[in-house]
Amino acid sequence: MEIVDHIGNLEILKLQKTAFLCSREIPANIVLKCYDWAIAQREQGNCIIGGFHSKIEKDVLHYLLKGKQPIIIAMARGLKQRIEPEFKHEIEKGRLLIISPFEKEVKRITEKTAMLRNRLMIDLAENLAIGFISKGGTLEKLMKQTRKETIKIG
Repeated sequence: MEIVDHIGNLEILKLQKTAFLCSREIPANIVLKCYDWAIAQREQGNCIIGGFHSKIEKDVLHYLLKGKQPIIIAMARGLKQRIEPEFKHEIEKGRLLIISPFEKEVKRITEKTAMLRNRLMIDLAENLAIGFISKGGTLEKLMKQTRKETIKIG
């Protein structure tokens, strides 16, 4: 997979990156561990790449945005016409990059587009942080195909 479209600071791609991946269904006791992990990454200034689509991923992004470290949001669809105001400010500061492996015409997120987006994130990242993997899920299948260094959060 490759980046087809972007908005923001492409220089961020040159940094050491950790991809955050997590199954949609996550046990409650692991949610807090993911929050703590996000806060630690923010405090250490680490660049994180994520889809930030599911509830847990949005929460992780919320904690990351409170810092000053670079963040990459990988879309599982084409880029939106309008960027959220809180993202615009971070893009202007040069700390946020939004990327997509899809043309603008791809407007719906599907299991297939999410899988392709996750593959792009894995390709771009030097290491992976896994919040939780549901047994038999698409993330479990994807993780069996990678040999990258993986940190299990939960």
